[in-house]
Amino acid sequence: MTAPTDPAVQQARTLLDRFLAAGIAAAHPEKCLRAHLPQPAPGRLIILGAGKAGGSMAAVASRFYREEHGVPEARILGLAVARHGYGQEAPGIRMVEAGHPVPDEAGIAATREALSIAAQAGPEDEVLVLLSGGGSANWIAPAGDLTLTEKQAITRALLRSGAPIGEINTVRKHLSRIKGGRLALAARNARSILTLAISDVPFDDPAVIASGPTVPDPSTLEQARAICERRGIPLPETAVRLLNDPNNETPKAGDPAFARAEYRIIARPIDALEAAAAAAREAGYEPVMLGADLEGEAREVAAEHADLARKAKAEGRRVALISGGELTVTIRGEGHGGPNQEYALALAIALDGEPGIRGIAADTDGTDGGRGEATDPAGGLVDETTLARARAAGLDPAAMLADNDSTRFFETLGDLVRPGPTRTNVNDCRIILVD
Repeated sequence: MTAPTDPAVQQARTLLDRFLAAGIAAAHPEKCLRAHLPQPAPGRLIILGAGKAGGSMAAVASRFYREEHGVPEARILGLAVARHGYGQEAPGIRMVEAGHPVPDEAGIAATREALSIAAQAGPEDEVLVLLSGGGSANWIAPAGDLTLTEKQAITRALLRSGAPIGEINTVRKHLSRIKGGRLALAARNARSILTLAISDVPFDDPAVIASGPTVPDPSTLEQARAICERRGIPLPETAVRLLNDPNNETPKAGDPAFARAEYRIIARPIDALEAAAAAAREAGYEPVMLGADLEGEAREVAAEHADLARKAKAEGRRVALISGGELTVTIRGEGHGGPNQEYALALAIALDGEPGIRGIAADTDGTDGGRGEATDPAGGLVDETTLARARAAGLDPAAMLADNDSTRFFETLGDLVRPGPTRTNVNDCRIILVD
């Protein structure tokens, strides 16, 4: 469909794309990882990576050790797992692509191998763990007799229930052999365990990022059971047994496995938002941070932000309203979309064609819910022409929002945000420009 022709609208849309790109670039491993990489250990360097930045983090680490420090290949033992389409060549480190958000057999095999490699660590070996969002799905090792099919069904049910990522990971950790500190248990004989993480979660909690495989787990079996009960998650008997077995509790603070473990967060959602804010300030906008850790229903948050934008416009302020966090969508319809696209559609409806207010909402990893493919859109872009163009195309915005059909809405308008795999993940970035 024809894009808006008004020069002011076109310029605002270009700026929104630019500010989003600035935020994503600030959190890429090429920018944030190198300064935190340790000098080579006397023994072997064991590199284990997982998540949407698993490949890009491994590539940076490979260059750092092999090219800059001349570490021979024989001293590096590495395995990195990223979601399908997000892998990246990293000489000396085996790269595997696996399922996300629903795990698959490739993830099972890679996780089995990662645990085996970790268990080989000796007193002269350093274990370097490179974590990013998506690691919870990429590192998949069902506990006990739980099957992959059963764990996939539980994950899908949690996603459909609208459970936030923290709740999903609490359940995952208690159904896993690697999450919730269990990777540290496997590597407990190492000289040291250093985890470098790109945070994609509200409040940057290490126990939540990739389900905390190398840190003590504060969540409990009781909490996991309560989440499943409250969300109405159907559980197979194998999962019921695991969640009621006290011997299946995750390791807690004080466990010797964590005595030589260190954890650093090298990029956070706020870092991306501040980079976007700096770009907006340079373009003449007053950045207004609405929070880096927002949660809640996407359509409800969008309505609140529309009110804030209208208020700023009434006050004559030229502002960029910037927010992060991870919103949720309770799926009631049959359409396709994601929280950023749903937010953008709800924002357009709430603004109702208000002149001079334009917005973008996207997941910094490059995909927003969708069908689980690397080619899924990351979000949507709206302006004062959005609703008029939609109705001219025969679309009913309110009906499509009710049907959770935001992807088709923005695809019809040509307003999907499609950066492709960004190979990082610092959660969502939403920007509203008020002129």
